[in-house]
Amino acid sequence: MLAGIAACTLLGTVALASPASASPNNNTVKKLTKAVTVEGVFKHLDKFQAIAKANNGTRASGTPGYDASADYVAGLLKKAGYQVSRQQFDFAYYEDFGSSFAQVAPNPTTYVNGVDYELMSYSGSGVAEGQVVPVDLALTPPRDSSSGCEASDFAGVDIAGKIALMQRGTCAFGDKAANAEAAGAAGAIIMNQGNGTPEANSDRYDLYAGTLGEPVGIPTVAVSYGTGAQLAATAGLVLRIEADTTSEIRSTENVIAQTRQGRTDNVVMAGAHLDSVPEGAGYNDNGTGSAALLEVALQMAKVKPNNAVRFAWWGAEESGLIGSQYYVDSLTEKQVDDIALYLNFDMIGSPNYVFGVYDGDDSAQEGSGPGPQGSAQIEKVFEEFFASRKLPTVPADFSGRSDYGAFIDVDIPAGGLFTGAEGLKTAEEAALFGGLAGEAYDPCYHHACDSLTPVADGADAALYRALGKKYKLKGNVNVFALDVNADAVATAVLTFAYDTSAVNGVPGKTPGKGKGKDKHKGKPHGHKHGHKHCR
Repeated sequence: MLAGIAACTLLGTVALASPASASPNNNTVKKLTKAVTVEGVFKHLDKFQAIAKANNGTRASGTPGYDASADYVAGLLKKAGYQVSRQQFDFAYYEDFGSSFAQVAPNPTTYVNGVDYELMSYSGSGVAEGQVVPVDLALTPPRDSSSGCEASDFAGVDIAGKIALMQRGTCAFGDKAANAEAAGAAGAIIMNQGNGTPEANSDRYDLYAGTLGEPVGIPTVAVSYGTGAQLAATAGLVLRIEADTTSEIRSTENVIAQTRQGRTDNVVMAGAHLDSVPEGAGYNDNGTGSAALLEVALQMAKVKPNNAVRFAWWGAEESGLIGSQYYVDSLTEKQVDDIALYLNFDMIGSPNYVFGVYDGDDSAQEGSGPGPQGSAQIEKVFEEFFASRKLPTVPADFSGRSDYGAFIDVDIPAGGLFTGAEGLKTAEEAALFGGLAGEAYDPCYHHACDSLTPVADGADAALYRALGKKYKLKGNVNVFALDVNADAVATAVLTFAYDTSAVNGVPGKTPGKGKGKDKHKGKPHGHKHGHKHCR
């Protein structure tokens, strides 16, 4: 939900000038990084903020705010001389305006959102009140549950107008809720599975945030295993679920811009998601990546690269990485093979930042493992950039939380930058980058206060006052981090525009057919925000 707007002095702001116009001579890294200024990037960021303000405070895909953002980006790129296309697609739009969950009988109890229950993404809207009916629960270890996965689970069960209590396991959450709806249930509860042990498998016991994947017509909530087991054991249980949501199919688009010069069988791709969450303007997430990529594209518009450069602004990333996945799925096998590499820029100006570089070689030995062959060489280009400025970096895991995932899954080398989201900065990171240990990299992540006026839009005033003493901030963006990262974007894009031989052995100076790229299967990657679709 959007926070109320009140008058407030912006903390730690910096005055900015107008950007320079593109030069035909920005054909070296030195020239391009000089031309790509933080003032120029903030011009686009401020435009995104103004668009959100004029459109109910958001730039989420499926809203007029996103459409206006796409118009702005596409218009500037077309004027600069790029080949611009706008790839439309449908997706499941979801917005949660509020919910409640309560026990009506035998012991009236009000449950707390985020503590006792979570409204599942794509839940239906409305009120469901009725007796609770357990459906094929497996409460005895090993709790091998397929509760609600088959229509036959509801055969002979008096569920009409009542609330189905189901258990996580085997199939997608959306399948369970849809089967309950088809059987006549007025609402649904999906408890965690409770398999394994609480110590080793807490994710299968605790309260979790789940998504139904697409719109379902009945209010649906998630609860922990313990809460679910307690509900199942309560005789005469009557519950009430209220949900105020919008959950429907809407249309949105990706904006794609390609240089008119350069070999098209060795394309260098760079992307950033253009949408915000429905709750706010997305000044950092992902105004920063979108604005920096746009400014780089504009400033190198007259450069004649050896390899075609294809810039992408993705739609519906916040709905589950849908735009980038749709794009990759639309490519033929040859078109996939013609992409030399992919660079991703999602959140590159977090107020309590770190300089994160995607860990292409998995040197940190954490998380999802290395990217496809060539990803380590992309990482090296970024690391060399930061080293040249005597700045530290930390490895960022390919966790599957952003748009690189679709490219990795088809063996395209990937890399990029990330300054942190809701995670907490460690003491070791504070020693490297300054800022506040124990606080989120972006305290306004996915909130209305991810804006030009964070405190007025609900941010913790004391926290932002403290951050403002450590750093120069403009709104919810760290000016220094964005300035440096914009230059890093420019450096990597232009470096590979001329030569990808470090990644795939192809310099790009003469036309040719094969790139000689070895294949490497990256690990599968899930949707952003840690939402679980199934099991």
